[in-house]
Amino acid sequence: MLAAALAAAPAAAAAQANPFVDAAGVVPGLRLDMRYAGSDNFVGRPIVGYEAPRCLLTPQAARALGRAQAALAPEGLGLKVFDCYRPRRAVADFAAWARAPADTRMKTAYYPRVDKADLFRLGYIAERSAHSRGSTVDLTLVRLADGAERDMGTPFDLFDEASATDAPGIGATPIRNRRRLRDAMIRAGFAPYAQEWWHFTLRDEPYPDTAFDRPVR
Repeated sequence: MLAAALAAAPAAAAAQANPFVDAAGVVPGLRLDMRYAGSDNFVGRPIVGYEAPRCLLTPQAARALGRAQAALAPEGLGLKVFDCYRPRRAVADFAAWARAPADTRMKTAYYPRVDKADLFRLGYIAERSAHSRGSTVDLTLVRLADGAERDMGTPFDLFDEASATDAPGIGATPIRNRRRLRDAMIRAGFAPYAQEWWHFTLRDEPYPDTAFDRPVR
């Protein structure tokens, strides 16, 4: 028993030292559009902590994502990820931006119907993020043949009531696509976030109480 415990200790320490894998190497055919590593996002610039456009996840979350991808493939569908692991410093960068009322250059594209001063109150920006635990992913459906995104009714990261998974009035096709994505992710082991159709967290995440701060590189 003691020998087994001693042998397990280095493995546990190594997992904490390097808890993530590159999901693109685990999930065949996964498409990437890592928004926070570039300027096509609600801030309008690369976010602190994103030094490379990589989707890093815990191995458990990456394997679950692979199950969702495999389940969708017979329908000619696949997944495109927008954000995966998010360092704490990136979360702090978002919070600092939200407290700068004069910076509204991306308002038209990302929060046209919401006052920037209300982003915290409405839950679109927070001081902490599940993404920092490494088992949360933002994503959409695409056509496998050419990577074309399916109609989800709103773009990714639109701060608006219409981004809720079952928002009324967005049309039958977007609702069907949102529910198809949600169902595949739930069956693969993820829990949805009703306010954002693109946001899912692994139910049995390995680090539920740990927010990491290593850069994405």
